[in-house]
Amino acid sequence: MDILLIPGLWLDASSWDDISPRLRAAGHTPHALTLPGVGAPAAESSGIGIADWVAAVVAEIDALPGPVVLVGHSGGGNVAWGAAAARPDRVAHVVFVDTVPPPPDSGISEFPVVDGVVPFPGWDFFEDEDVWDIDEATRAATAPRTRSVPARVPTDPLALTDERRFGVPATLLMGGMDEEAFRQAVANWGPYGEEFGAIAEARVVKLDTAHWPQFTQPERLAQAIIAAIGRDETP
Repeated sequence: MDILLIPGLWLDASSWDDISPRLRAAGHTPHALTLPGVGAPAAESSGIGIADWVAAVVAEIDALPGPVVLVGHSGGGNVAWGAAAARPDRVAHVVFVDTVPPPPDSGISEFPVVDGVVPFPGWDFFEDEDVWDIDEATRAATAPRTRSVPARVPTDPLALTDERRFGVPATLLMGGMDEEAFRQAVANWGPYGEEFGAIAEARVVKLDTAHWPQFTQPERLAQAIIAAIGRDETP
């Protein structure tokens, strides 16, 4: 199965370096993506928004011959869901890594804009629940690999119009919530709860990690992705 690996904010294709070999060993073909404008100055990236990120993933889908799986980490989940809505007949499964399917017109989040781009704010910016399992060595190794993102991307509203997206199976690999806890919580999240509730086939798996398992628990994350799409054994 072709698997498109979509990074979250500030990350590029290299953020999947510990995941791709494991997926390949299980018989899949991973395609780790770097999205438009990542690491580019404002002069080159100011016109890039979330629609351009979705379009980049859709172009990757269109370039492949068969069905694909989309894996989106964090804000990359918004991109994955947008691409699934654009190509519901081509996407076999969407895997959300510590994030949720966004409702129409929602953004990712707000972060400080510096010199016309959104730089990585540093590990200390995040709540403990997001970073508790990232040790000092991992923080030191990963922070220099982060890249700025175009200023519009985190807050741009995501266009979702094709309701066939609700027929695409989805798995949420959540760091700290199991299925029962998540379903209880999402019921109180307004449009997010409505979006999740409309998906015909959705399940939640607890990873017992913080927000960046591709860095802290790559084996666990890779196996969870493999299990989610139903091919646990090498052909």
